[in-house]
Amino acid sequence: MRPIERINDFVVKFANVNGSGSASANGLFARAVLRMGVPVAARNIFPSNIQGMPTWYEVRIVEAGWRGRRGGVDLMVAMNPETWTADVAEIEPGGCLLYDATKPITKERVRADVTAIGVPLTALCHEAFTDARQRQLFKNIAYLGSLASLLSIDPGVVETMLVEQYKGKAPLLEANRQAFRLGYDWTREHVEPLGLKVERRDCVGDRIFVDGNSAAGLGAVYGGATVCAWYPITPSTSVAEAFMRYCRKFRVDKETGRHRYAIVQAEDELASIGMVVGAGWNGARAFTATSGPGISLMQEFIGLAYFAEIPAVLFDVQRGSPSTGMPTKTQQADLLCAAYASHGDTRHPLLFPEDPTECFEMGAQAFDLADRLQTPVFVMLELDTGMQDWLTEPFRWDDARALDRGKVMSAEELEAGRDFGRYLDVDGDGIPFRTLPGTHPRRGAYFTRGTSKDRYARYTEDGAAYVDNMQRLLRKFESAKALVPGPVIERAAKPTPAAVVWIGSTGAPMAESLSVLEEQGIHLDRMRIRAFPFADAIAEFIAAHDHVFVVEQNRDAQLRMMLVNECGIAPDKLIPVLHYDGNPMTARYITGEIGEKARALGLVRGRPAIAAD
Repeated sequence: MRPIERINDFVVKFANVNGSGSASANGLFARAVLRMGVPVAARNIFPSNIQGMPTWYEVRIVEAGWRGRRGGVDLMVAMNPETWTADVAEIEPGGCLLYDATKPITKERVRADVTAIGVPLTALCHEAFTDARQRQLFKNIAYLGSLASLLSIDPGVVETMLVEQYKGKAPLLEANRQAFRLGYDWTREHVEPLGLKVERRDCVGDRIFVDGNSAAGLGAVYGGATVCAWYPITPSTSVAEAFMRYCRKFRVDKETGRHRYAIVQAEDELASIGMVVGAGWNGARAFTATSGPGISLMQEFIGLAYFAEIPAVLFDVQRGSPSTGMPTKTQQADLLCAAYASHGDTRHPLLFPEDPTECFEMGAQAFDLADRLQTPVFVMLELDTGMQDWLTEPFRWDDARALDRGKVMSAEELEAGRDFGRYLDVDGDGIPFRTLPGTHPRRGAYFTRGTSKDRYARYTEDGAAYVDNMQRLLRKFESAKALVPGPVIERAAKPTPAAVVWIGSTGAPMAESLSVLEEQGIHLDRMRIRAFPFADAIAEFIAAHDHVFVVEQNRDAQLRMMLVNECGIAPDKLIPVLHYDGNPMTARYITGEIGEKARALGLVRGRPAIAAD
């Protein structure tokens, strides 16, 4: 088998043991490639326990700029004996295997169509270092050195990054530099560079490498949030931590030292959303960060906020489900639970960011929407967007942009005798005016209740008043269609009766898959849905096609279900393409699934699509 030869277009996967200290070295590898001007798409695949279980880190080096997983591995760095067999099986024919050769392995454990490279990493570190923990940690830096030699990565780039990382920590710097050189020098002396190479380019530009949770936390700061109440849960905890970090930087008065924010780690999820609702009622911009199990626990307060019409923002970083599910795996399985959260007839706006840039933008926008609509708004991240580092566009902000507080009646208006009904629709959009506590000493007061009421917030169980209020809430939700982000629609290179729709992180592998499908004669118009409620343009787009593939990451086709229910679309027009093993979807999977279904429908003739991985 001829070895794979590619420049700036291959996949490296690290197989490690969780808690072994490998994460730092693996991340350093990805950033070193970026420093050489070559884009990467990195994915950390980790278990929910603290240590001892298998973990993987996949780095796709891709000059073309694709941001999703491809599928398959060209170079496996196999550092976990427990997963050896599965890791070796994942390597593409003609690919490479890098392993610790301190203990010899039999030929039977290595495929004949794979180039195996053994480096005595443990032995090298045992000889150079005396501390047992250091030996383990520095073995990771040593294999980074081996990779630099094998892939022709400039060692100066890595050493410069080590200097930056350990600035002011001379002993650590020197030890890490020594470990890196151990692997680099041994490999350079004993092994020829591979056909897989990293060559300098200028393809990164001004893009940044950042995770979506950090972006969302910063978006909350720029969106005017001053209150965060949360309870720790994977994978959303770092949203609150990022908000805290940025508040300490931007929300502390330089002259007085006063903190202009409040962050509370509540005793549980129910308490956290209660605090958010209370803060929202008082006029603060407040949010919580959670995941599916947290949303399940928050249902009663979400319903109160919906019916009492109190602004609140919820960052839902979706993970594997149901129940506890797979806490460190990604899914898009909270759509129904968030869109219709609480009992009774409820509907909530949802935002679907594609990448960290949109996590920032929608994270800020959510607060304007919550105030404008006086309702809970969900920002539906996924573990893949939230906890993974993405190469993304830099965040931009217009300093002239003013916060949209919506319909808030002022003291001057009240004093002038303006009619105030807390649930009175004055202009037909379903959105009433509210007052903030302390606005006026005598006017503008009202009872906030989750029970039925009339237009002036007076308690009543009169059926007609209840219907009047519920119909107004429907008008408000209809008005939200014009306020939430609209869909992104693109046409195929050739006219086609078929299309594909998706949300969130699915867009990363989708872009590459559509390119491959077009090469195979499968042309699809495409639409990325960015928010719920669904804009009229979404129903119109679907109506204009005979067959529409709906690609999503859950078992029950929840997005498809919502499109059928909300837009009145015939179910047989919407063809589900589902992926829910918890790993980020690959371009090969989408290509294979859509290709197979397209041929079954008679949409194309030609050679088979790439098989699903």
